[in-house]
Amino acid sequence: MRKIPFMENKMYEMIYQFPDQMETAKNIGKQYSLINNYSGITNIIFAGMGGSAIGGDLIRVLIHDELMVPLIVIRDYLLPEWADESTLVICSSYSGNTEETLSIYRSAKRKHCLIAGISTGGELGSSLTANKYDLIKIPPGYQPRAALGLSFIPILYFLNKIQIISGNIFKEINNSIARIREKREIYSQPEEINPTYRLAKKINSKIPVIIGYASTTEVIARRWKGQFCENSKIMAFHNELPEMNHNEVEGWGNITDFNNYFSVIWLVDNDDYKRITVRQDVTAKLLQKSGIDQHSISVEGSSFIERSIHMIHFGDWVSFWLATMNTIDATHVHKIEELKAALSNQF
Repeated sequence: MRKIPFMENKMYEMIYQFPDQMETAKNIGKQYSLINNYSGITNIIFAGMGGSAIGGDLIRVLIHDELMVPLIVIRDYLLPEWADESTLVICSSYSGNTEETLSIYRSAKRKHCLIAGISTGGELGSSLTANKYDLIKIPPGYQPRAALGLSFIPILYFLNKIQIISGNIFKEINNSIARIREKREIYSQPEEINPTYRLAKKINSKIPVIIGYASTTEVIARRWKGQFCENSKIMAFHNELPEMNHNEVEGWGNITDFNNYFSVIWLVDNDDYKRITVRQDVTAKLLQKSGIDQHSISVEGSSFIERSIHMIHFGDWVSFWLATMNTIDATHVHKIEELKAALSNQF
């Protein structure tokens, strides 16, 4: 493969290596040995922020059909009052120093919840180890948003080991790895044959509004939004059907200049509920009357799980090409780092 400057970008490397990271994550999950017993779980809380939380969102959607207890993702400092000894709290912090996640962890200890964690180390890792909680250690060196495979695949194995889910999903994970290894050879090149590059060109200089279906692609829409903000350094928003039909749709098309700044991206999957497909078609026609720029995205895959992971990878590349087109380094997040430094000085 020819050597060109963008290939030297760290984020390019991390996105390209996503299927390899998934293989590493599989091995971590397979080899992990449980420390504690987790019988009697009645609900699960996945606590995290940013890139460390999206893995929980993805898990919730991917195992929805076989999950027999409620699972929620919390992006906050506070644990719900109903959390108790039968609540499994999974604390996810790539650095191990995310203050919101540490706050949830301390509350879970006070409430005597069942606790496990996934991290590279930090304060969370040290405390989990010291208190003899299960800690899944993952390798450092990634931006948290680029460590998605590491943040969700080992947890799937953990949930399987504690008999919350079956092992059926792992075949689909293997299929996803094979699919992405094939597709990355196209997605990683700045050429018209590459659909991620083409989409980036079409939405460049606009504000993306990504819309998914609440039960399938909403999580992916959230992921795309985050990647556009962090990698591309642009504003982006996301919403879901059918909710946006009950409020947001009324705001589109009323101010001409305003409309020119936005691109609506519809995320579509074969498993979308049939009424959602109808709603999307009708809504798109309403927006078309006002000249709103719109794009519909679907991807290949033999199952919902495979397509979901594929669509996430697709969006990662779109965010990278947007950054490249505007001569932006997709890797560093200076404002987030400055914000964290300022907050740390106020303890």
